This record gives sequence, structure tokens and C-alpha cells, in this order.
Amino acid sequence: MFINLDLKDLHPILNSKTIVFVLLMCLLLLCFIMTKKTSRKVYLLDFACYKPPTSQKRSREVMMKEAIQTGYFSEEILDFMKKTLERSGIGDSTYVAEIFLEKRYNPSMKDARREVEMTVFGAVDMLLAKTGVRCEDIGILIVNCCIYNTVPSLCSIIVNRYKFRENIITYNLVGMGCSAGLLAIGLAEQLLQVHNNSYALIISTESITENFYLGEDRSKFLVNCLFRVGGAVILLSNRQSDHKTSKYQFLHAIHTNTSSSDRSYNCILREEDAAGIIGITINKDLLASAISTIKANLITVGHLILPIREKLAYQVIYITRKLLPLLNTKQYVPNYGNAVDHFLPHVGGKAVLDALQKALGFSDEDMEASRMTLYRYGNTSSSSVWYELAYVEAKGRVKKGDRVWHIAFGSGFKCNSVIWRAMKTVDRDDVNPWTDEIDEFPVRLMDCGPSHVYFEPPTK
Repeated sequence: MFINLDLKDLHPILNSKTIVFVLLMCLLLLCFIMTKKTSRKVYLLDFACYKPPTSQKRSREVMMKEAIQTGYFSEEILDFMKKTLERSGIGDSTYVAEIFLEKRYNPSMKDARREVEMTVFGAVDMLLAKTGVRCEDIGILIVNCCIYNTVPSLCSIIVNRYKFRENIITYNLVGMGCSAGLLAIGLAEQLLQVHNNSYALIISTESITENFYLGEDRSKFLVNCLFRVGGAVILLSNRQSDHKTSKYQFLHAIHTNTSSSDRSYNCILREEDAAGIIGITINKDLLASAISTIKANLITVGHLILPIREKLAYQVIYITRKLLPLLNTKQYVPNYGNAVDHFLPHVGGKAVLDALQKALGFSDEDMEASRMTLYRYGNTSSSSVWYELAYVEAKGRVKKGDRVWHIAFGSGFKCNSVIWRAMKTVDRDDVNPWTDEIDEFPVRLMDCGPSHVYFEPPTK
């Protein structure tokens, strides 16, 4: 039996199926648009840096005198300490832990915890007072402290102190070196993409109380000379309502980790010396490892922030060098100063700052904040980049729209960069650690000679 259907009879059916299909596709497209996650803007509401009491200040001369009086060290080590302090770029107003004010070095767990609590609580109290943010509104807490670890964790100590809510998300980062503070910023930004309408509190600090080296290994003694007391607390937000009151907007985080290289992995290492005394070894491979890791980080940073003309110039010179090696064309170093207004590298030491300035072509003025921070506060580990930002704020140099480049590096070897954009022109405030003395800076630094002598073997 055959049914004779005219095409005209199928027309209504085809139309109805087409309509259903189109409606279904529109519904799926609408669902995709509604469920697609867009990147949330993250803002830096404010930050605070801890400034220890004047009683903890120690000049280089006094530090040398006290080191001699302890009777712990040989003449060779004392001579090394003297040369290191003279060439370090550190001034005479840095802060040491309270334990070093005693006649004998005999630290306890209580002493180490007191150093951390004074730093962290002091900075958190300042930040909460500045911003007016309530403790119950903070949903994320990230603390980084490299060589000090305790039970309960630092996160738990802070949650207990400020009675943060029970469902607060906490991360305690340890053993990650001086770059961990910016790593924590990147982690917080990712968490803020998931948790809507939240505040993230990031705390960067270190404790040197229990980590003073008393042995004769020069590669471990360098830490005694460079590290000082300090800490910073940063408040991030993804609340749209904070758009107008925030200081900066987060733009990029770039993380580089070369721990797979044995040279990088071993250049900074906590270990025992031949006498069984624990210390942090900083060996001769540090500068080479730092430069190679930083270079890899810079390549990614360049792709993100360099103007087109800088990228093109680099590519043209690169291709020329490859195809026409006989021309001996010099390698082109992009001018990163055309992409950022404030360059703030971690103040690991004079040698690293010198190498960075030479490699990237930054001017003495560009390096002012980092060199003055090293001079005034010493190496405060992961918090040092925030003392630098406080410096340029106190100088009144941060204008609306300025780009700020934080870059830090440390054990592993790791290098982390964070790029910010100023949301407004920033004025100095009363709790800025530089406010009461900023007019005294910059100071003129004497040419104290090459600091790579830190890593030379002792003279026989």
C-alpha cells in the first residue's frame, strides 16, 4: 500500500521541526552564555608594613661589636662579616629580632613566636583600622613564612587571634623562599575567581629568631648579615563596590619554577654543616640560577606588557642574529621601562639588584625604591616588595593609571611577578613606614665594591 504525499503536505512538518531545532539551539546558546565564567576583577584595597620599635635598631658597627663580644666566631668569620656588611648596601637603621638584644644568643620557641606575632599582629591591626573591613567579612587567609613553622600553624594562630569565621579558607605556605609573597598573591587571585564577593588577606613575614647561624661555614653565614625583621599584610577584594576605594587593580601574575635543575635546587639549601650546626647555604651558583630563572620569567612578562614596537624590535634583532651571525649584531634588550612606571624587585642583596639593573637597563631612579629599602630595612624576605611600594607612595609618585611591577625570587629557584594598575593617585598616610622620614631619602650610597666576593672561597 503506497501513500501518495505531496511535498506541500511535508512543508508544515518541516517548518515545525526547523522551529523546534532553532529554539533548542537558542536555548543551548543562552545557557552557555549564562554559565560561562568571566574573569572577576580583583582589587588591592590596601596594605600595611610593620615598623619595629626603635629599640630594635642596630647599626653595622654595633652588630660587629656584639658579634665579637659573644665569643662565638673566629677572626676569619668576623672579617667576612665585616666585609659583607660593608658591601651589602644595608644601612645603620635596620631592625633585628629582640633575641639579639640579649648578651647571649639562647632562643626559645616562645621567642620565635613572639617575633612573628609582633610583626603580624602589628601589621594586621594597622590594615584593618585603615580599611574598616570587619574580621567576619574576610573569607580567605594566606600566610607565607619560609623557615619558621609551628603547630598549630600561623594561619590558626591568626584565626584564633582575630576570631575569623569558621568557614574561612586558609593556606599556610612554608619553605618557599622570598618569592612566596607574590606566589600567595597569585593563589589569592585564583581563589577570588571562585569565591564571589570575598576578601582575601595575605600575610608575608619571616622569623629570624631561631635561624641565626653559629658555625664557621661562610656560605651559611651570609643569612646572618642580610636578613632583618619585617612583614607586610595585603587585602584583596573582588567586590565591585570596592572599585572606587581600592588602590590598585590586579592585572597579571607570572610564576616560574626551575627546581628541576639541580643547580637551581641546590643554590639555597637549609642543611647541617660539618659540625652538625643547621644553617642556610647560599652557594656560588646563586647569581647564575637567579639570572636564568628571572630571564624565563621576563620572557612571559614581556609578552604580556611590552608595547608592540618593543616586541617587533626584539624579533627583528633575534632573526637577524640567527640568519646573519657574521654581522655580530648585539642582542636587543627590550626597554621594560616603556611598559611599567614602577619597577620593584625583591631586595635580595646588592649583587642581585646590580645584575637586574644591568640586564634590564633600568635607571638609577628606577632602582631607587629597591636600593633605599635595602638600605633602610635590609632584606625582610617576601615582604620587601611592599616596603618598596610604600616608599614610592610616600614619595607621592604613584599616579592614577600607573603600572607597578613587583618581582621576587628565592629558593627553589623560583621567580614570581605581579603587575598592578593604580586605580587612583595615591597619597602617603600616617601608617606608611616611611612617612616620618621620607624627606631624608634618597641617601647617597657609596660604591662599596663588588658583592660577588661573598661566594669566593676563604683565603688560605
